[in-house]
Amino acid sequence: MYTSRLAIIGLYFLLLPGSHSTGRQANPSTPALKAFIGARIIDGTGRAPIENGVVVVRNGRIEAVGASGQVKVPAGAERIDVSGKTIIPGIINTHGHVGATRGLLSKPEYYTRENILDHLRLYARYGVTTVISLGGDQREAIAIRDTQETPLLNHARLYVSGPVLSPATPEEARRMVDELVQMKVDIAKIRVDDNLGTIQKMPASAYQAVIKQAHAKNLRVAAHMYYHDDAKSLLRSGVDFLAHSVRDREIDSELITLLKNRNVCVCPTLTREVSTFVYEQTPEFFRDPFFLREADESVIKQLNDPKRQQEMSSSRSAQSYKRALEVASKNLKALTEAGVTIAFGTDSGPPARFQGYFEHMEMELMAKAGLTPMQTLLSATRDAARCMGLAESLGTLEPGKQADLVVLSGNPLTDITKTKTLESVWIAGNRVPPRERAVGSAPVSGK
Repeated sequence: MYTSRLAIIGLYFLLLPGSHSTGRQANPSTPALKAFIGARIIDGTGRAPIENGVVVVRNGRIEAVGASGQVKVPAGAERIDVSGKTIIPGIINTHGHVGATRGLLSKPEYYTRENILDHLRLYARYGVTTVISLGGDQREAIAIRDTQETPLLNHARLYVSGPVLSPATPEEARRMVDELVQMKVDIAKIRVDDNLGTIQKMPASAYQAVIKQAHAKNLRVAAHMYYHDDAKSLLRSGVDFLAHSVRDREIDSELITLLKNRNVCVCPTLTREVSTFVYEQTPEFFRDPFFLREADESVIKQLNDPKRQQEMSSSRSAQSYKRALEVASKNLKALTEAGVTIAFGTDSGPPARFQGYFEHMEMELMAKAGLTPMQTLLSATRDAARCMGLAESLGTLEPGKQADLVVLSGNPLTDITKTKTLESVWIAGNRVPPRERAVGSAPVSGK
């Protein structure tokens, strides 16, 4: 894996005065020193939970984690009583999108700094503290990424891939990669798919040239793909990350071997398939208070339109993707049992793929596919960070790492849906503020 920009910046913060010591007053130019006291701590490492634990945060980073009898709360720390609660690391979405959507429309003019930030705040309110945007990213997103390494951060962190590459020739491929390098993206993304036979697929010579040129520039490559044979060819060509499930057939042992030999991660994006057919009728989650607290009533009304529902119900592609979800779920279970690393991701962000909420739905679908709650949580925290080269600072609750954490009233290890019992979200030790509503407005009713 390449050395991430975050790892270098993280070292800088770790060397700040007071970043390792305990018992000192917080620097007045940084957020207050905090101690979260009394919670069950699922630290994201895979170890057993810490009961009645303490998390100490200084300068936006974790200073200490452990049982209450083993961690001394520094003098002057703000004590935050989370007794009886559960703390997990912030959720990391390795495949999201930001900036181009409002309601049920995506337009170039929507791609603004403020709309990107609105999406990042929405993700954060749902406990998604880091988003890797795999496509459509422009200079506005890069500017946000370049200014987010601050202990004052209170929206989701963002990493970017720039435009999705789909060159027709090796020459075009190399030029496109060079343009991405100039943009200083975190990862490149290619699209190798024919949209169920409706468009021309990128030729192998082109994506092989992308991968070779990107690796020469110390840039990793993620691939959008659908078919089993394409996944094999991409892996043989050196691709670094599969950004979707194989959905046309059950995977074979050769594909598993290819993944494990190079430690390539797979991102399931099960909710991507759900979004293609679920609105053929009113979905159950339209009655979920956890969804409704952020929902736009006008969007719900449009998706409940009978004409729109009928069009989706009669859509051949929608029904194909419904069947693809079943295949993807079986493949997720097989990959997990084989020891392939699963990187949590949803492909949320385009219209009707609800940012933040779909991440919790994805975890439910992963559990339905046969993963344990712990496997699901590790995929969404530690493993997601490792797969994206961010493990130096993110993914687990350990000293020196970013203080990105989620406080729940329930225990997700007993039931993964307990991630919806979200009480507060903290990024760099800062509490994520609630949704701003216009004067006189109210949440959407679930009735």
